[in-house]
Amino acid sequence: MAAAPAQAGTGCLVVRNPGLLLVRGLQDFLDRPLVFRPFGAPPRDAAAVIGWGLKGVALRAKAAAERFRLPYLALEDGFLRSIAPGADEGPLSLCVDDLGIYYDAHAPSRLEAAIAAQHTAAQRQRADALADAWRAARVSKYNHAREVAAPIAGAYTLVVDQTFGDASIAYGMASAASFMHMLEAALDEHPALPVLLKTHPDVIAGRKRAHFGALTPAQAARVTLLGANAHPPALIEAAAGVYVVTSQMGFEALLWGRPVRTFGMPFYAGWGLTRDELPAPERRRTAHAVALADLTHAALVDYLRCIDPETRQRCEPERLVDWMGLQRRMRERFPAQVQAVAFSTWKQPIARAFFGGSLLRFVEQAEPLATDEARAVWGRGPNVAAATAAQRLEAPLLRVEDGFLRSVGLGANLVKPLSWVIDRRGMYYDATAPSDLEALLEAREFDTALLVRARALRAAIVASGVTKYNVGAGAWQRPQDAKRVILVPGQVENDASIAWGAPGVRTNLGLLQAVRESNPGAWIVYKPHPDVLAGKRPGHAEIEASRQWCDEIVTGVPIHRLFEQVDELQVLTSLAGFEALLRGLPVTCHGSPFYAGWGLTQDVLDHPRRTRRLTLDELVAGALIVYPTYVSRTTGAFTTPERALFELSHWDETTTPAEPATIRLLRTLKRWRDAWRGPR
Repeated sequence: MAAAPAQAGTGCLVVRNPGLLLVRGLQDFLDRPLVFRPFGAPPRDAAAVIGWGLKGVALRAKAAAERFRLPYLALEDGFLRSIAPGADEGPLSLCVDDLGIYYDAHAPSRLEAAIAAQHTAAQRQRADALADAWRAARVSKYNHAREVAAPIAGAYTLVVDQTFGDASIAYGMASAASFMHMLEAALDEHPALPVLLKTHPDVIAGRKRAHFGALTPAQAARVTLLGANAHPPALIEAAAGVYVVTSQMGFEALLWGRPVRTFGMPFYAGWGLTRDELPAPERRRTAHAVALADLTHAALVDYLRCIDPETRQRCEPERLVDWMGLQRRMRERFPAQVQAVAFSTWKQPIARAFFGGSLLRFVEQAEPLATDEARAVWGRGPNVAAATAAQRLEAPLLRVEDGFLRSVGLGANLVKPLSWVIDRRGMYYDATAPSDLEALLEAREFDTALLVRARALRAAIVASGVTKYNVGAGAWQRPQDAKRVILVPGQVENDASIAWGAPGVRTNLGLLQAVRESNPGAWIVYKPHPDVLAGKRPGHAEIEASRQWCDEIVTGVPIHRLFEQVDELQVLTSLAGFEALLRGLPVTCHGSPFYAGWGLTQDVLDHPRRTRRLTLDELVAGALIVYPTYVSRTTGAFTTPERALFELSHWDETTTPAEPATIRLLRTLKRWRDAWRGPR
């Protein structure tokens, strides 16, 4: 069985170094309260002293633990740390070790003990599945950089640099000289292969120094330096072999099934899984053969403490791999640079989140595009024509709009959205031309798992009462003598969905008149649009005029409360028709919204491009799962529709708590200090 996790009594954990207080979310990983005691004796109920690794000020914390006869818990970033490196983004996995630390090959550690322990068949199966998930998600320790193809055609040897002075080098029985020895070995042992030399992200960011300076002419003839900030999976996947000193990329290369040559003694060396320059410590010579599954389970399951980034609760590594895989997929969707045309100042930070992974260049008017740059515009406004005329044919034009699960409160009130749609073909409300949504609804094969997920999402939406804007708090009672009640949701009449999706009737009064003429005996309820009622959009004057065509005007009532009591909806292009379909209500469309023409609505107009007959779950899968982009208001990162629904249902509970003023000040001072010191 795997080694037991670190234990440290039942009291508080003592922090000696104020720098630990700057580790975002540190308390989430630990089972005890933290007490900052930089000097003097620890509190009576102290369970242990904690420090970051074994270097610098951490050694003073370790000495204090020994002096006061308390355990010392060494902390380090986990092997799946975060999206981006740096202190501003806290770790999502952490190593907590009361025996040593994983990178110290001179002494035992909890990870070393876990690797040496025998794992059950079930544990090995889990480890194999976790390695499969790691590769499928294409994750690494840091996950902010884009994947790039190796700048070498054909096979190559990958040599991995590290930051100068990294603690894992000396503690891994290596030195700065080991790096040049590694490079020479890679050149000598594979004389027919070029070498790709990868620099560490912190070096590229200017925070740290590299080990390699100028190469000799003979080395430079075969070595290609990768100075760009490239995500590792594509580089590892294409490599014939991977050479490391103590870098974690050696462990990741094992997960990818690549041969690994080590020139230090990292935690994954010395077990028979790598070809090692150094002899393994006696501790690693176990009585049984260590398989890759043993190493994987020990490193990712037994040793790591993982935090769900959205709930801040402890989680299994599979959950973290899944979440980080979502970030990776979403961050690779668009070109590395996007020209964002005429986005308001308020929308710009929102756009940066929804286009995460791409660098946004905000301009007032469309400008010539750089190489491999896309252009983004809001909806189908006047910028589109100019943008389309100026763009290269091969450059994508990305049209942006609010999604269908948006917020609690109106966009006109500057309430940040949880979802946007970003469409390469057109826009979902433009019935005059295809859109990405129409294309996927027409052609996508929805597998069973996706349909099961869509059915569960639909049920959860109905149960929660969530709609697009989630405004209003009043109640409404259906008339007792009404045999048939029709709800007619009003729209903003200059809305783009009417301009591009309603070629016949185009006004609220026209819609009400059509509904009344075809349903003379029904009780017609008219609900004006919330933006109009709030005075944010034109149309308030027509509300009184609508009384001649309806029996009742309802305001201030959440629309889902009306859904519960009416018999059907009749709409122009309102999203309320889609929300009614989710609840099993009949819907008649007088325009061409995205959900019309698929056999789920009664349609006044024809939809010749929409030839497929969809089930409701297929419509939900396309419109709410595949098509939109969701960004969590808790993490600011990409999320799922299920999480967006949770945040809408718990709006006041899912804001990100502000850091204490003292911590913000310490963090600012640290940034200034790091900037003054420069690369180290």
